[in-house]
Amino acid sequence: MSRARTALLGALALIAAGSGAASAVPADVGTNAVAAVPCTVDYKVQNQWDTGFTAAVTVTNNGAAKSSWSVKWAYAGNQKVTNYWNTKLTQSGTAVTANNETYNGTLATGGSVSFGFNGSYSGSNALPATFTLDGVTCNVDDGSGGGGGGGGTDPSGKVDNPYAGAKVYVNPEWSAKAAAETGGSRISNQPTGVWLDRIAAINGSSGSMGLRAHLDAALAQKGTGEEVVQLVVYDLPGRDCAALASNGEIGATEIDKYKTQFIDPIAAILSDSKYASLRIVTTIEIDSLPNLVTNTGSRATATPACDTMLANGNYVKGVGYALAKLGAIPNVYNYLDAGHHGWLGWDDNFAPAATIFKQAATAEGATVNDVQGFITNTANYSALKENNFTINDTVNGTSVRQSKWVDWNRYVDELSFAQAFRTQLVSVGFNSGIGMLIDTSRNGWGGTARPAGPGATTSVDTYVDGGRYDRRIHIGNWCNQSGAGLGERPQAAPAAGIDAYVWMKPPGESDGSSTAIANDEGKGFDRMCDPTYTGNARNGNSLSGALPNAPLSGHWFSAQFQELMKNAYPAL
Repeated sequence: MSRARTALLGALALIAAGSGAASAVPADVGTNAVAAVPCTVDYKVQNQWDTGFTAAVTVTNNGAAKSSWSVKWAYAGNQKVTNYWNTKLTQSGTAVTANNETYNGTLATGGSVSFGFNGSYSGSNALPATFTLDGVTCNVDDGSGGGGGGGGTDPSGKVDNPYAGAKVYVNPEWSAKAAAETGGSRISNQPTGVWLDRIAAINGSSGSMGLRAHLDAALAQKGTGEEVVQLVVYDLPGRDCAALASNGEIGATEIDKYKTQFIDPIAAILSDSKYASLRIVTTIEIDSLPNLVTNTGSRATATPACDTMLANGNYVKGVGYALAKLGAIPNVYNYLDAGHHGWLGWDDNFAPAATIFKQAATAEGATVNDVQGFITNTANYSALKENNFTINDTVNGTSVRQSKWVDWNRYVDELSFAQAFRTQLVSVGFNSGIGMLIDTSRNGWGGTARPAGPGATTSVDTYVDGGRYDRRIHIGNWCNQSGAGLGERPQAAPAAGIDAYVWMKPPGESDGSSTAIANDEGKGFDRMCDPTYTGNARNGNSLSGALPNAPLSGHWFSAQFQELMKNAYPAL
């Protein structure tokens, strides 16, 4: 994905009224100067390979408000558009016309709209020189952040997509555990996330590697190429207010402790020039901000702990501080956790979540430029793509949205959610070049239980339940799910708007213990990890679906690892 840049990147051609003269407009122009530009078009090549490419276009209208729009450009080469999204796109020779869809025709003064497409080419893939919006010439993007498969850089020096053209760090501790399992050598060379989930993890404890040890090992793996290191930064005050298995060590009011004893030491290590050649991806505070949306106030799913964290603001402050401190390091790429489709896909949650993410990204000195992108499905089980039904299907006149499983959600899988949520995030002020990560470590849902086609059309429920890959009892179930399998293997730029599929949650590490286990890690016992638990409002009062005999969260769970391999999709 192209790294975030301002709408007026570099030298933009401004057609002066009546004179035809072009003048340079710097990227930090004021509001009045921006208003003088009739429109700007930010065209980015997000990913490029031998014969094809993916491009994203963001159009900003500084003229009168519009109820429909048409953007046109021409290619200098033999580029051909092959498919597109969020627009109706046609091509005649080298000339391309992108018109609005029915749902995104409104373009306010100062408003923006984004769309994208895939294309083919041979030879060079030069950026178009001129764009028009409804016949009016817009700026010309100089392309200095051009994608070329992620090799370009933005003004901060960061590459567009850190995963493009790079190896990803294989954690030797996880690799050894995986290889020791029967059949585990088939995946023990896969890259996984390194979890910094307590202060002691920074320096290492109980014989485990600390942060510097992992970075040193990454340098050794790197060789002469590029290397990504994936870190999960996860120790907020009052952490995980809606669950107990992953409760943290820092109290709800101890924001200063979080800053000085957790984030500051991590930032100091990552700032060491010794590690400047690594691309360090940080996944920031999973589950935190989504909890402020769904588990507070008058909702049936609210918890007192989440109400406390909303009131004291320490989730927002902590995330903002982490983004600011880590985002200031040139080779660090921050990805904010964005839940998953079965959490934020409902209308009541979708837009409010984007708004609170923007609030956190502009708190404690952070700006949206400190956010490379977002990650969905971290340590969760939501299917990547449901192929046997869509959100637009109906059965005997009843919408799939009305099925018990979908329950009025607008999304049925992670890929559609991540792509749509990216558009929503851009609409609230995040940079148009943000990319999404999807954790596919445990969402394969293969094996003998994987449906080969849609369910019976007896009712909308039989249709959805018979065809869905995700075999959980309820989409709200999250702990050590029975029947789950490894998902897509980690890969860069697998789909439009997606920087990478990743295994951020190391397969085989428990989500939480099945019964209460005394420990010094601050981890409580959550009934959602108990296979006998009959549920609560957050999972529709359903059985938890959890595997039995699970250890503490983060500890090795051999039975689960074996099941994940058995049910892998694609199969091992």
